[in-house]
Amino acid sequence: MTDRSAEEDRPAVAPVDGAPVAAIQEAPKAAPPRRPRDTFAAIDLGTNNCRLLIARPEGRGGFRVLDAFSRSVRLGEGLSASGTLSEAAIERTLAALKVCAAKIRRAGVTHSRAIATEACRSASNSSAFVRRIEAETGIRMEIVAPGEEARLCAQGCAPLTDPDIEDVVVFDIGGGSTELIWLRRTPARAEVRPRMAGWVSVPLGVVSLAERFGGAPLKAEDYPAMAAAADAAFATALSAAGFAGPASGAGLHLLGTSGTVTTLAGIHLGLPRYDRGRIDGLWMGVDDLAAVSGRLVRQDFADRAAHPCVGADRADLVLPGCAILDAILGRFSCARIRIADRGLREGILLTLIAKADKDRHRQRKHDRRTGFNGA
Repeated sequence: MTDRSAEEDRPAVAPVDGAPVAAIQEAPKAAPPRRPRDTFAAIDLGTNNCRLLIARPEGRGGFRVLDAFSRSVRLGEGLSASGTLSEAAIERTLAALKVCAAKIRRAGVTHSRAIATEACRSASNSSAFVRRIEAETGIRMEIVAPGEEARLCAQGCAPLTDPDIEDVVVFDIGGGSTELIWLRRTPARAEVRPRMAGWVSVPLGVVSLAERFGGAPLKAEDYPAMAAAADAAFATALSAAGFAGPASGAGLHLLGTSGTVTTLAGIHLGLPRYDRGRIDGLWMGVDDLAAVSGRLVRQDFADRAAHPCVGADRADLVLPGCAILDAILGRFSCARIRIADRGLREGILLTLIAKADKDRHRQRKHDRRTGFNGA
């Protein structure tokens, strides 16, 4: 699956939370002036990748990316069998986080948040790992619950929802889990922010599903059993949570954010190399996406690895990604899907910026009441 090469160094239903999901293009009303030195950083440590974004606020509720980093660390390698993070995986991850820490220092970051998801939620030694991260890198890593992961993902992807469509199902196929988030915009107008109407976390991702079938190199003949396993996992999780999602039809579209869908989109476009500018925000027909997936899963490992949007280090994860995608597409019938090369990191940045604005506004009100002029 694509590693978003431009950034390289060379997934229990929650109750309706009622809180609007911020869009990047929108700004809070009467936002106070922001100090030019404010710089924000977001780290997303997943089961397979470690990713960083550093940005500065710009425009109406948006931000300009100053630096980005992504590395495949395979933190969850062997986790499903052992229940612990291996020392090799920890060392790879610490090396990547040290790069992140250096970038954060050089950028003069003033506000940051680092989150870890399914691998650290599942591992018995994650608390010790988090302590080691802080000791060796200075980064305070926060292991977030699935609901917070879903909220941040929705926050980051909300700007790509169609303002004329009432319901959107956002899905994030991760390494160790897959999140489904139902966003609802009522009425369906551009000025109305979508709200989270529900979410579910399915404890199955590309790494955990791949390891269930022996890991690399996975074969095309493994796919039917893999797809059946993914479908069964979704059926169990959605039934247990009572999650049905929105009604299918013209009032619904899908929005996918993960290496699986961005890879398939790159293949659909015939790109000679992955290009985020061509992928992020791309509209595709669901049938077209399914057709690309169908062709890919019939190929052998070498043919998958030879594709410039896949590569040898991602060829083993394409099959489980497509199997999980099939399980999703089979549950939500609609014509269109939008592809997002964004998600958790962008959601973290937006919430950090909004909190900084709120804190500054509160401080300015306090200063006016007390007569403090900052001199």
